[in-house]
Amino acid sequence: MVKIYIAGPLCEQKNRNFLEQIDKICKDLGFETFLPHRDAGLYDGDLNKIKEISERDLEEINKCEIMVGVLNGIYVGAGTAWEMGYAQAIGKKVIGLKTDRDIKESISDISVIIVGKVHIIDSIEKLKIELEKLK
Repeated sequence: MVKIYIAGPLCEQKNRNFLEQIDKICKDLGFETFLPHRDAGLYDGDLNKIKEISERDLEEINKCEIMVGVLNGIYVGAGTAWEMGYAQAIGKKVIGLKTDRDIKESISDISVIIVGKVHIIDSIEKLKIELEKLK
């Protein structure tokens, strides 16, 4: 089964809810998923937990075939940018999802390199279409 790693901001519940919506779409399409906050846990102030969480995240990026990285917000989170860059560097299919603002208006928030090197789509419906093609 093809596995998708879902990357995105985790600090606020509304962001985690959006990632869980993407997770449901992926599962409904028949993909296996890794959702970092669900499957590896959230940083809770315990510095000892960081190594455990980051090792599990890295292990799962290495296992996945596809990464969906959420680019919503006023900037791309450092973790999301790192995950997407690493996945791209090791040859994974990386899809960026930016649903809150036009990509042309957001280049300085997203970064030129991400816009230039990652296939970015702008709606959940387009994500479904893209994932269907990758089944």
